[in-house]
Amino acid sequence: MLTIASGMSERAQRLANACESRDGAMPLDSEVGVGTARKGARQRLWAFATAVVRNRPRVRSFIDVARFLARSTGGDVGSCTLCGKTGRFLPMGSPPRPNAACSHCGGLERHRLFGLYLRQHPGFIARRLVLHFAPERPVAKAVREAGPELYRSADIEVGRADLQLSLEKIDLPDESVDVVIASHILEHVDDKLALTELRRILAPGGHAVIMVPIVEGWDSTYENSAVTTNAERTRHFGQRDHVRMYGRDLRERIAAAGLDLVEFTATAQECLAHGLLRGEKIFVSTKPA
Repeated sequence: MLTIASGMSERAQRLANACESRDGAMPLDSEVGVGTARKGARQRLWAFATAVVRNRPRVRSFIDVARFLARSTGGDVGSCTLCGKTGRFLPMGSPPRPNAACSHCGGLERHRLFGLYLRQHPGFIARRLVLHFAPERPVAKAVREAGPELYRSADIEVGRADLQLSLEKIDLPDESVDVVIASHILEHVDDKLALTELRRILAPGGHAVIMVPIVEGWDSTYENSAVTTNAERTRHFGQRDHVRMYGRDLRERIAAAGLDLVEFTATAQECLAHGLLRGEKIFVSTKPA
């Protein structure tokens, strides 16, 4: 029996009375006929079990993890925009993301998103001078196959790429590059310096392909100079070597560096077909001609 408080308004009283008339009622299925009683018992048992799980967070967490593992081991079937193979995508990451990695080339969701962009913009790389920071193997292969006049990879650490370069101080001449690829790098560095350097080395009309983790619900990027340890950075920014979590003002930071901006996002059907993250963006930043 529902408890009705005294001193309620007329509207509240009517609603309380309506709820009271439904107290304990069990929906019936007219199509079931004689099986209604048995179904009602099952419904009551299921409602009880659901209530037990809902009120015990540890039990619910265990069940959700088990469901996730059972669902993600198979993965959805899709086509990779980088290697062109069709198959099941694999879980990857910490915590694991379902359908994250191509089982053939290893390309992740953001890599396949860039592969989709290249498919839809076939002349983006052709006959261009391309600099690729922190090169991901499947992306690097796709870029080379797109026919650049010159392709060079770069990384801050020796031996990981063709060139050892810092994005904060790129040791290359002004206006010497047509396309720079910088995926998931700006969140690691001083982005004001990095964006200034990207504009400097781009030829007029050149493009910087920028991808970052971003929280579109935040007006401003979250930075905290008091966060100094790996554990704190993981807790605050999602990874031990990140120094910020971007909000929507990433666009303002790109514009402040003197770069024009066009955004690319996959459609719902493209996300399903290629195992992409819904809403993930590529920020194509262009130096005015």
